[in-house]
Parts: sequence; C-alpha cells; structure tokens
Amino acid sequence: MENLTQAQAELIVATIADTALANEAYFSELDAVMGDADFGTSLASGFKVVKANWETYDHSSIGALLLNVSSALTSNTGGCSGPVWGTLFMRTGIAFRGKTELSLGEIIAGLESAIEGIMKRGGAKLGDKTLLDALDAVVNSYKASLEADVSLPEAFDNAAEAAYQSRETTKGWVAMRGRQSFTGDRSIGTYDPGIVAIGDMAKAIAAALRAA
Repeated sequence: MENLTQAQAELIVATIADTALANEAYFSELDAVMGDADFGTSLASGFKVVKANWETYDHSSIGALLLNVSSALTSNTGGCSGPVWGTLFMRTGIAFRGKTELSLGEIIAGLESAIEGIMKRGGAKLGDKTLLDALDAVVNSYKASLEADVSLPEAFDNAAEAAYQSRETTKGWVAMRGRQSFTGDRSIGTYDPGIVAIGDMAKAIAAALRAA
C-alpha cells in the first residue's frame, strides 16, 4: 500500500475546512433538534480562520500544518467544539511531526491518539454518541484495510462508508455527552451533528483524493 503524501494530507485538511463551511447551516439545523443550534456556526468560524491564514502556516511537514490548524480551531471555534476539534488536530499534529508522508499504520496511530486525547479532554467515551464513535469507525475500517492490503484510495473509500454509516448505527443510542445528553431518552432516534460531520467530511475526502 502506498503512503499518503504531504500534498494529499493538505488536500484532506482543505477538504475538511470546505465541508465545514459548506454545511454550516445544515450542521446547525441538526444541532437544533436536541442542542443549541450553534454547532455548524461554531465549526465554520474556526475553519474560516484556517482558510484565511492557510498561506501563513508552516507547510514544512504534515504535523507542523496540523498544529497550526489546531491552534486556529482552539482559539476561534466556540463552545465545546473548539477543544474537541483542536485536540483532534493537535494530537495528530504531534503524531505526524516532521512527517512528509504517512503510512496507513501511522494514520491509524495518529487517530487513536486523537481519540484518546478527546476522551481525556472532555470526559466522553466510545458509545456516548459523539464524534468519537465516527472516528472509531474510521480507525477500525483503516485497520481492516491495512490487514487486507488494499490500495490507499480504497482504504479511504471504505473508511468514508464506515464513518457515514455510523450516523445510522448511533441514531438509536441515547446521547451521553454534550447538550443532547440533557434530553435523555428523547435523543434516541436523532442524529448527532458531530458524527454526521465526520461522515460527510470522510465522504468528501475520499472523493477529493480520487479526483486529485
């Protein structure tokens, strides 16, 4: 299996930002069902800064860029999304420090570190119906792809499908963290906006890598 190049990694980050901006209203509408309707707006505010400052960031390595993105998100994303998404990029940035290409095994390790960091930061755990469950679906899919030795594009396609399907898997769960958790059993049958965002981003990433 080929490695992910720095150009591809930068495309992934840019695609995540574009997806957050394009879905600002949609993600907020999802949050309005059981939350305070600001998830999409909060996420977009952080990624607007990322896009605005893109050329000023350190592009010497994948890790350096992700750490710049982490700082922007932590400082400019409102609510609990700032610490969560900032930690996601911080942990992967640290794991990929000095790297200009990544094996799938390294990507898995970086995401596992991010999941651990988010759990420590916010106290959530797998099964709480948060974006952690979507990230875990991605990691598990990558592990299966690594074992099967599929191509890198196929691994990203498989992970995108796993992340996208996690919204349906978790729909019937009770939300245990975030504003939705205040609604108790009424959160059953609703979509978690963070899980939806990860799925939509994963789909967009897979498509962007195929088209590049």
